[in-house]
Amino acid sequence: MHVDHTRSSSLRAHRILRLALIGVVMAAIFVADTTTRYEVAVAVFYTVVIFTSARVLRRRGLISLAAVCIVMTVISFVFTPHGDLEAGLINMGISIAAIVMIAFLILKAEAARTAAHDAQAQLMRIARVKSLEGLTTSIAHEVNQPLAAIVTSGNACQRWLAQDPPNLHKANQALDRILSDAGRASTIIARVRSLTKGAPPHKGEFDFNKAVLEIVAVSQTEMERNGTRLATELSPDLPPAFADRVQIQQVVGNLVLNAIEALASVPVSTRSIRITSDIKGDAIVFAVFDSGVGIPAGVYEHLFEAFWTSKQEGIGVGLSISRTIIEANGGQIWAEPGEGAGAVFRFSVPTTLQEKRE
Repeated sequence: MHVDHTRSSSLRAHRILRLALIGVVMAAIFVADTTTRYEVAVAVFYTVVIFTSARVLRRRGLISLAAVCIVMTVISFVFTPHGDLEAGLINMGISIAAIVMIAFLILKAEAARTAAHDAQAQLMRIARVKSLEGLTTSIAHEVNQPLAAIVTSGNACQRWLAQDPPNLHKANQALDRILSDAGRASTIIARVRSLTKGAPPHKGEFDFNKAVLEIVAVSQTEMERNGTRLATELSPDLPPAFADRVQIQQVVGNLVLNAIEALASVPVSTRSIRITSDIKGDAIVFAVFDSGVGIPAGVYEHLFEAFWTSKQEGIGVGLSISRTIIEANGGQIWAEPGEGAGAVFRFSVPTTLQEKRE
């Protein structure tokens, strides 16, 4: 409290000093304007006083200062003892016009600055609302995958229990999957929230291929329902990945789901997905190949933009979130046309080799 009072007193004293200095300068200009000839437009220097006073005075004070400068200019003209009267009138008019103009411009600039601050505050409020909307959409999109797996496992559990006699072993396995997916949904919510807040990923070592196969197992039922053939070519000699395991699984699940959806418009006999993992330098590169119709030219540069989608029922956040996740974990994600048909989505993930080298 004492520090704030001292600072306030210091600011007040500084303001008084600046106002006193402005008064001295105005007096000097008045004396010089009065004692010189009409042909010398000393009064124009009042514009400098007004300009420098803009940081000290508010709108009303600045208008009053401009009025005082005009009055002093007229008084100086009246008391000037010698010179060309006509030139004096012209110079006085120019000086008064300059004073009015600089005061007007300063007031307009201040009004524009105030409007800009108000607009910035409004944009910040809108950004907070949009961030909340984006967070809600992101969570809804990402949690949809484990929730769909929970529904599938729940239906399977009902079928096992409805048998005569009930297959308790299979039912218990389905329940274990339900609990696992429920835990994954909870973790995803926490990770998406931390991601939107700019929190760093929870990086650690993990078996990349094992993490991929866990997600593939969840998507297996959906592939079978759509008649999609799956081929896996996972390199057995991968070093441990160093990233956020849950976030990487989110991206894998999203790319696999996108590949399944991309096959909806092609004949069942041609529906196939191939996933691969390989080591490139110190990074693991994961790829998803699909045999769909592919992505039109000129679309690739928009694929990872937020709320941009080529799907009729899509909301355009999956790939945007995926890019944010991969880049936050030190990798890259990209898409390209397939060799024959369809599209290829790839992303890289740092390994422990890269982490140790850094």
